[in-house]
Amino acid sequence: MRREAITSAQNPKIKELITLQEKSRTRREKGLFVVEGKRELGHCLDGGFSVHSIFICPEIAGSEYIEELTARIEDMHMECSMFEIPSYLYDKVAYRSGTEGIIAEIKSRERKLGDLKLSDNPLVMVLESVEKPGNLGAVLRSADAAGADAVIICDPLTDLYNPNLIRSSIGAVFSVQAVSASSEDTLEWLERNGIRIYTAQLQDSEWYYDTDMTGGTALVMGTEATGLTQFWRDAADAHIRIPMLGILDSLNVSVSAAILLYEAVRQRKHIGQ
Repeated sequence: MRREAITSAQNPKIKELITLQEKSRTRREKGLFVVEGKRELGHCLDGGFSVHSIFICPEIAGSEYIEELTARIEDMHMECSMFEIPSYLYDKVAYRSGTEGIIAEIKSRERKLGDLKLSDNPLVMVLESVEKPGNLGAVLRSADAAGADAVIICDPLTDLYNPNLIRSSIGAVFSVQAVSASSEDTLEWLERNGIRIYTAQLQDSEWYYDTDMTGGTALVMGTEATGLTQFWRDAADAHIRIPMLGILDSLNVSVSAAILLYEAVRQRKHIGQ
């Protein structure tokens, strides 16, 4: 692994790092995204992603961690560069505080619907046009915890490698099969795989706990502001809703997703899934 010290914020490598953090267009063009933090990078490597460059602050990360990380990357036969930066420069480039002195540029990996590997009894979360990276990241975290097969983002308004999404998912974006696709392609894929479609909506719906989720299940949710489009409402095998006993008529999409995912877990536990 090639090592180099960087001390100036004007260094081209530092400027590129900041641009990758801030602009999705640059991430797409260069095929790179940014991961901060020891835990997040660990999940990223566990997921089989390849490292392009590492920016590390020895004062914060510690020599023991640097040795362990170097050995792991070498064992994985990755060719990458490590740039050592002082704490004052790390504070300028870190997207958030408390990330333990490690930032990495990672090579993007595009996954398509056809690449998804499903269990015998799949549980899939489908999100339509979810805009906030934090919400999407939280859904991915719940999907990982519930053992969902995949999360499909239809007609996305944010990219999967947004730094806020990676942070809020705590690395679940690397452990859960996540893919972006059009609603039309997703519907065709679900039907081809025999997966029933349940849309979360207030209108013409039944209680979620009265819905059979013991077979192949896709839980489909839209944005908090506008909900699902008519496309998905018409495609659904059933419409489901969560009881709202107060004056508000909706929950945060990530909270709703967690409730529905764990209802599927509860039901499947009774049939030995």
